[in-house]
Amino acid sequence: MSTDLTGKVAFVTGAGRGQGRSHAIALARAGASVVVTDCCAQIPTVPYPMSTSDDLAKTLAAVEEAGGRGISVVADVRYSRQLADAVARTREEFGRLDIVVANAGVAQGFPEEEAHTPDEIWGDYLAVNLTGSWNTIRATAPLLVEGGRGGSVILINSTSGLKGMSRGDPRSDAYTAGKHGQVGLMKAYALELGPHGIRVNCVHPTAVATPMIDNPAMRSWVEHNMARVATGFGDAMHAGRLEPEEISAAVLWLASDATKHVTGVSLPVDAGFAVV
Repeated sequence: MSTDLTGKVAFVTGAGRGQGRSHAIALARAGASVVVTDCCAQIPTVPYPMSTSDDLAKTLAAVEEAGGRGISVVADVRYSRQLADAVARTREEFGRLDIVVANAGVAQGFPEEEAHTPDEIWGDYLAVNLTGSWNTIRATAPLLVEGGRGGSVILINSTSGLKGMSRGDPRSDAYTAGKHGQVGLMKAYALELGPHGIRVNCVHPTAVATPMIDNPAMRSWVEHNMARVATGFGDAMHAGRLEPEEISAAVLWLASDATKHVTGVSLPVDAGFAVV
């Protein structure tokens, strides 16, 4: 079946760079119009630089270069009002919505200094990785349902949503809990939105070569917890880190009519990392 998305409209969070940018470009190349959003600000508890407004502008330019219409909206997934405003812009510009990619997320690591309390870290990471996905679905679902054409909601999760990752270190507790919670969220909304022909699925990547991973704080975490991953032998295929485009291929498949009856599924794209 075709993955042609001509005439459809997609909404991508965390699109300033990395996987989000890759997903937006892939959707545009397939014919979709794309709304790209990002908070474009630094969350103090995140131990690496986050996306900026310049990054989001580059994503929009890449979407247009790929042949898609697009708009960019600064929106922080922690705040439902900002997402509601972004969806209102989507309605004004395109009058419809067909695909939602809840990609926004932050990863814990080893910062150079422990400047924040565990309570602060827990609160921020759950707010982005779990509540942010909930806010995204709640904001976009009414426009998806209103269209009467069905649709696809894709939550970008992690192998941390399939198995424990901390190996005795607490610096991945909030991330792991949030990603496991996102799986439950996916299943709940697969049931709620299914009668409207809207499917809801999770994609679970292993480590992907993006700025969220390629930074000193995350390299320290990998070296401390995951020596096998650092050397490229943490997965069944000995692939090591994947490229963002490899995850985008799965997103494109789930966004298309090729998966019109696939819902409530956790799809690992991890070279077998979750089974090792």
